[in-house]
Amino acid sequence: MSLTHLDAEGRPRMVDVGDKAVTARRAVAQARVRFPPDVAAELLRTGMRGKKGAIVDTAIVAGTMAAKRTHELIPFCHPLAIERCDFTVEFVSETELAIRCEVALTHKTGVEMEALTGASVAALTVYDMCKALSHEIVIAEVRLIEKSGGRRDVGAKS
Repeated sequence: MSLTHLDAEGRPRMVDVGDKAVTARRAVAQARVRFPPDVAAELLRTGMRGKKGAIVDTAIVAGTMAAKRTHELIPFCHPLAIERCDFTVEFVSETELAIRCEVALTHKTGVEMEALTGASVAALTVYDMCKALSHEIVIAEVRLIEKSGGRRDVGAKS
């Protein structure tokens, strides 16, 4: 096992995907946003709308934009023409919002960084839109849930 973004001398490099096969690639990432109980109750009461507007809709737009621009944020990510970027945003407890980002394309490289970036930026957007209610909001557990189509699949199969 070795790090793919280092050359033989240990210097950083972009991975050469020239000889890889073009396959359908998919990744799902998730971020969780935890609210103080009174803030969660207020958000549920207002249907996730705040003074800045529709919180979930804005987070989805921001997350999608971020997923499409991941290569501009993370130095060795390849620029990709993402074919699909979908979000699921729902309360999974009285105080915790789960944000899932699913990204897919047909290409030589995977989209897990795009899914992670999309979920992260969507969570940051929720924080930004809700911070007037509290600075005790916590973004937690940003993680890859599953990926498929590359050399190694991770997580559940769909």
